[in-house]
Amino acid sequence: MTETVIMPTHRSPRRNGRFVPPLLVVPFVIYNVVAFLFYAGAPLGWGQGLFTIPMVSGTPWAITAGDFLLVIGIIMLFFEVLKATNSGRNSITEHMLSMVLFVAFLIEFLLVGAAASSVFFLLMVMALIDVVAGFTVSITSAHRDVTMN
Repeated sequence: MTETVIMPTHRSPRRNGRFVPPLLVVPFVIYNVVAFLFYAGAPLGWGQGLFTIPMVSGTPWAITAGDFLLVIGIIMLFFEVLKATNSGRNSITEHMLSMVLFVAFLIEFLLVGAAASSVFFLLMVMALIDVVAGFTVSITSAHRDVTMN
């Protein structure tokens, strides 16, 4: 029994975009700057209210500093997943840097008292999702490049 491997005669278009570092470094840096400069290393400061928005129901919606930072993190995670679909030359480097960022999140969460908050933990989970999604999307797209019959 023989197997036939069909190799595409044309290459699928690859985006050779420029190198973009992991975007989740933005909330990581913001967290550390705010935690150490404004909250004196206390993780409880993330519960402070930034502003309130009056709702139609009459109940005000209070936005905390932690909520605002998590929204920034979710937006960055969205763009990280979009970046993961890029199969250019820099994608492996970007995946490795995302892994390094997750390890930095994990080490800081375990060893630094200012990072002992649910806001930091959720940012760390976003970094983990970025790593897993990046490798999953890359493997899936690489699998589609080779067709075996």
